This record gives sequence, C-alpha cells and structure tokens, in this order.
Amino acid sequence: MSHNGGSVVGLLSYETLVHAVAGAMGSVTAMTVFFPLDTAKSRLQVDDKRKAQSTPVILAEIAKEEGFLALYRGWFPVISSLCCSNFVYFYTFNALKKAAASGPGKPRPGKDLLMGMVAGVVNVILTTPMWVVNTRLKLQGVRFRNEDLHQTHYRGIFDAFSQIIANEGVGTLWNGTLPSLILVLNPAVQFMIYEAMKRKAGKGGQKISSAKIFLIGAIAKAIATTATYPLQTIQAILRFGQYRGDGKGGLMGSISNIFFLFMDRIKKHSFLGLYKGLEAKLLQTVLTAALMFVVYEKITAATFRLMGLSKKLKH
Repeated sequence: MSHNGGSVVGLLSYETLVHAVAGAMGSVTAMTVFFPLDTAKSRLQVDDKRKAQSTPVILAEIAKEEGFLALYRGWFPVISSLCCSNFVYFYTFNALKKAAASGPGKPRPGKDLLMGMVAGVVNVILTTPMWVVNTRLKLQGVRFRNEDLHQTHYRGIFDAFSQIIANEGVGTLWNGTLPSLILVLNPAVQFMIYEAMKRKAGKGGQKISSAKIFLIGAIAKAIATTATYPLQTIQAILRFGQYRGDGKGGLMGSISNIFFLFMDRIKKHSFLGLYKGLEAKLLQTVLTAALMFVVYEKITAATFRLMGLSKKLKH
C-alpha cells in the first residue's frame, strides 16, 4: 500500500473512529469524577484576591458560600467542549499514527511528539470558541474576592455565543488562542511520554494492567502540566475576557498581552504566582488523565474484541 493510501485509510478508518469515541468517553467520565478540582483551579487562576490555600479548604469555602452544586457549576459546557475536543484530538492523533505506521521507520518519541502537536493545533483552532464560552459560564454567578471582575449574564451556551459575538466581536471567541497554540505542547508531551512508557511496559508482548496504565497516564500528565502551567494561567485570564490589554487585540491575542500578563503576575505575586492553583490543577489533571487513559484503553480493547468477533461471524 502506498504511503498516500495509508494516510487516507488512517483518516477514514473505523478503527480511528473507535479511538476517537473511546478518548471522548474516557475524558468525559474522568472529568465528571474530578470536576470540583477544576472549579477550585479556575477560581485560583482568575480571582487573584483569593488566597492560595489547600484544595479541600477552597472546595469547602465554595460549597459553604455558594452551595454544594457550585462545585459543579459549568459542568455541561465543560463536558461538551471536552467531548468535542478529545474526539478531535484522538481522531487526528490516531489517524496520523495509522498513516505513519504505513510509511517507513518504526515508532519514535519524536514522531509521537510531532503527531501530538499537529493534532493539538487542529484541536485548538476548531474548539477554542467552545472553551472561551466555557470559562465564562463556569465563572458566572461566582462570588469573586476581586471587586474589579464584573459578572456576566448568559442563559446558556448559545446565548453566551450570541452575546459575545454581538458585544465583543467574533474575534473574542478565539481569545487565548496564542497561548493555546503554544500549549499544544502539553498534550503532545503527555502523549509522547505515555506512548513511550506504554511501549516499554508492553515489551515482549507483556499485558499492561489497568493500574500500570493509570500510573503511566499520571506520570505523563504530571510532567506535561508542570512544564506548561504558567501559560495555562495566562490562558484562563485571557479567556475570561476581563483583562484589557494595550488595545492591540487581533484574532491571535497579541504576544505583548501575554508578555505583559506574565510580568504583571510576577510583579504582584512573585515568580510563584505563575504557579497559583497548580496543586488543584495537578491533582485534577493527573487523576483525570490517568482515569481517562484507563477508560480509553478499556473501551478500545473491548470494541476491537467485539469487532474481531463480528468479523469472524461474517466469514
């Protein structure tokens, strides 16, 4: 089979679709389980008057002040964005992997990193508007410690989209795209480490247990998150849309805004201010990524087993 034929097969294959659906299901399951940790992280990143305390203390405060359900505020938009986002990511990554497998050379971490980055860029461009709306809805009706942050009033996902476009212009939906594009390194590094560790663990046809997958997923995500966290803080502030930069907006959210936000954060909170909310973020993303990979591997394995059976039944 020619290399070109391989890429077309990779793009349209049933197998790639299974990976995409399994990835989306895995992320939705994991995110739902650990969602309150994401709530704590968003508050710490955006509301800079809120003291960085241990995650359980912040969760207890939010529940006491705003009710237990506040811990799950914005769950639906996050879950729907995550579902689309992971579907796009896993689909692109596995289509590229399939195309690369039909070409020359064996799997290498460098190749995985490159495929992860391409999948990430496709994902960012397609799904950033959903994440912008997401951040807004998640922080709606919140009791901010910082009085400068004003409240938004959206009735839901579609209302948020139409209000943002009407009042702030279409470009606003791509707020924080530049840090997001740089942040494609996060899942790319995570997938590279994950694939490499999985190859090592499965050497000689060894079966990899769920516990091992959980551990591999957790390590991969912890390294990727710590390396890129400061940019994620800047991204959350830009998406929330209450930061007024130097007026040089533009679709990509200008580099000078990112640089200014970095410097401002360091000036106000020292260098460690860039890592505010990291504990909640690590706890949430590491556990979520680990659980996501376990569900993802289980669903793909089960589906391929069923497909194998159905193929045998047909013959």
